[in-house]
Parts: sequence; structure tokens; C-alpha cells
Amino acid sequence: MSTADSSSTNSSARALTYISYASFVPIGIATVLLGPMRPILSARWSLNYGQQGALSMAQYLASTCAVALSGVLASRWGFRFPMKVGLFLMAAGLALLPAGSRIAGIVCIAAYGGGLGLAVPAANLLVAAVNPGRRSAALNVLNFFWSVGAVACPTLVAVAEKSGRIPLFLALVSGFSVLVMIGIALMGRHIVEPKAASDSGPLLPFVRTRMNTFLAFAALFFLYVGVENGFGQWMASYAKSLGTLPLATSLSTPSFFYASLMVGRWIAPLVLHALDEVRLVQVGLLLACAGMAGLTLSTELIGVATSACAAGFGLSIVYPITISLLSRDFGSPRIGSVMFVLSNIGGGVLPWIVGISADQFHSLKVGLLLPLGGCVLMLLFFLRDWTLASSQSGQSPQGTSSSES
Repeated sequence: MSTADSSSTNSSARALTYISYASFVPIGIATVLLGPMRPILSARWSLNYGQQGALSMAQYLASTCAVALSGVLASRWGFRFPMKVGLFLMAAGLALLPAGSRIAGIVCIAAYGGGLGLAVPAANLLVAAVNPGRRSAALNVLNFFWSVGAVACPTLVAVAEKSGRIPLFLALVSGFSVLVMIGIALMGRHIVEPKAASDSGPLLPFVRTRMNTFLAFAALFFLYVGVENGFGQWMASYAKSLGTLPLATSLSTPSFFYASLMVGRWIAPLVLHALDEVRLVQVGLLLACAGMAGLTLSTELIGVATSACAAGFGLSIVYPITISLLSRDFGSPRIGSVMFVLSNIGGGVLPWIVGISADQFHSLKVGLLLPLGGCVLMLLFFLRDWTLASSQSGQSPQGTSSSES
């Protein structure tokens, strides 16, 4: 490769990485929006815990279908195409959410959920593809920007609710999404992204050779997003149920969780220079388990905040490193699509089960034991020998190295 070609490739990689970072700020807001909005929507639409949990199902059912489509669109038209379509759907759903009835609201939630399903896997895989030498670090930074949006969301919702400006807040997030979409669309032809592999070879024989590794990834992707949503999306409702905090304070409590996610992802690239990534995840999951257990014992703001920070900080590096390990051990975009579909199913099912359990036992505290159990299961999966899995990775179905994505 000539110096000019190398410079062009590096320039494209930087531009694509930075626009992905920008897209993940509104994506972070939209992903966690139902958490702080749940008490507001519940009061407006007279919902019980189970019905509130069903809102998450609407978001993640649509997102799951979109994830399955995202890989097809990326293979045909590039990673940026599903990102643009996803941001458009997300903007439309957010802008129209406060304007309608319960049914219309659910349609809007499904619309922005579908947008997330298109954009999130495309952006993750794009960043991994253009940063082959530093996947874990780049993906941690990408998810750091997601955390920026997630941290801001609960506080912004609380401020908007207090001043009666929820529609304005959602319109501003929608406008931000449109601006990023326009930025992606206006990228010049000199910005060239790596092509997504066509994955035309047989996949099942390839998976059978490493079935244990495949199943471990499947469980981790399903559990992680379910655990994060099952914990983060119910925090505001849990804080409100304590009866010791003002409504605005209760709505903003998820910010402690998402702020610690953000800080953890910010420092993770530095820590990865000194500590093995799998060992780092093990330590993080232990801390997350302690934080989740602590929340169920908390009755005041200090306990809620401390527990939320511990859980968020512990979970912060789990998902980016899991994606990095998947990209390292499997070279197939189809396998990546399967994993992102599973993550969306978990993201919808576990928060819903938290709500159902809370209704059955008349206690949201009981429901929150489910994310804790999921966190324990993830820790058990990360105790397996991931170095052995890497050494057996061999070739992808297309005969390319499994380190390529």
C-alpha cells in the first residue's frame, strides 16, 4: 500500500469512527429513555408494573427485527446505510412520542426501537472494522459516548418534567439525531468504509467446530443487555417506590448508574494496557454484583447512588470487551447478527420479567433480583478459558482470518 493510500485509509477510518461516536450520544439517550420516562408514562396511561415492562418489550421486539435486517443492509449498501435509516426512525419516534395516546405512544417506542436496532450493530461493527489494531479500546470509547447520552437522559427528563417541557426535550434529541444523519449522508466519496463480508459460505459446520464458544457468546449477549436494562430502566421506579425521595430526584437516579458506565468506559482503554481484558471483566462483574445486591438493601439516596455507581462501573467494560472477543474469535457478520439479535431479545425480555415479578410479589425489590442473577451467570461464563477459545479460532467460513471483521 502506498503512502497516499495509507493516509486515505487512516483518514477514512478516523472520519467513520468519529461520526459513529457522534451517533452514539442520541442513541444512548434513546436507549435508556424508557427508564426515567416510565413513571411519567405510567401516570399518563395508568399502567401497572407488568404493563410498564411491556413498553420495553415493544422497543426491543422492534429492535430485534431491525437488528436482523441491519446485517443484510450493511452487506448490500455498507455500514452507513443502516445507521442513516436507523437515526431517521429514531428521530421520528422520539419527536412524535408525546403527541398521542397509549397505542400511538407504543408505535413511537417501537419506531425508535427499530431505529436503534438498525444503527447500533452497524456502528459497533464499523468501528471494529476500521480499528483492527485496537478494537477493545475503540469500542470502549464508542460505548463511552453512548454513556454520555445515557447519563444525560435521566437528568434532562427530570428537568423537562419539572418545567413541563418533555415534548421540547424529545424534539431536541430528535433534531440532534437528524443532524448526525445528515452528517453521515454528506460524507464525501473519499471516505471509504470496509465492505461487510458477504458470508456466502456454510455457517453451521463452522459453528459446530466451536459450539461451546458460540453458546458462551450467545448467553453473554442475551444476558448483558437484559441485565443492564433490567437494572437501569427500573431504577427510577424503584427510587420512586421507596417514598423517601422527591419525584424529580427519583427520575434522575439512573444518572448515577449511567455516569459510572461512562467513567468506566473512559478509563478502560488505559487499564487495558496493564490488565488482561478477560480478568478486567471478571473484576468488573464482581463489583457489579455487589452494587446490584446493595441496591435491594438501600432505602435512602446515598445507598441508591452508591449501589448504582458500583453496578455501572462494574458493567462498563463487559459489553465492549465481549464484542471485541466476538470479533476476534469469529470472522462472520452473520454470527455477529445472531448475537445482536440475542442481545435485543434479552434487553426486552428481562426488564419485562422484572415488571411481572414485581407485580406477582408486590415488590419491585424482588424483581430486581433478576438482573443480579444474570450478572452472576455472566461472571460464571467469564471464568471459562477464553485464551483457549482464541487459539482455536482458525478460519472463518469464507477462509479469511477470524481477526478480520
